[in-house]
Amino acid sequence: MIRLTKEFSFESAHALWGYDGKCREVHGHSYRLFVTIKGEPIADENDPKLGMVMDFGELKSIVAREITDRLDHSFVMRRTPEAEALAQSMESQFTNVILVDYQPTCENMLADFAERLMRALPERVQLYSLRLHETATSYAEWFYRDNADTYCR
Repeated sequence: MIRLTKEFSFESAHALWGYDGKCREVHGHSYRLFVTIKGEPIADENDPKLGMVMDFGELKSIVAREITDRLDHSFVMRRTPEAEALAQSMESQFTNVILVDYQPTCENMLADFAERLMRALPERVQLYSLRLHETATSYAEWFYRDNADTYCR
């Protein structure tokens, strides 16, 4: 069993509706996302991916489609009546306003990312862990083993 990790980055802003600290204000982060998968290297001599758990380019495409292309240079808010009204007024000037059904904290974003990636990854590999840095010194981590009871994969 081998683990592969690929690092991704994206820029995004968010506001934490109802929060009682500074982060209730609109602010942004230069996010760094580390995606780790695990699996056995392909052993089929006729497979062009012989010796690979997964092609890094394939992983990059999946993460781009599911996460980074969607969130890069976006403004993310929890879906509330106030946020919906604000998003509607902003859409005349800005095209990447995203409403989510959770408070867009680092922790909740990781749970969302995990669900998206587990649905998108090939059956031959398993999502092992995610690490999302909001800043150089602050990050959250998600591990499959800590959440295995939640998922049926």
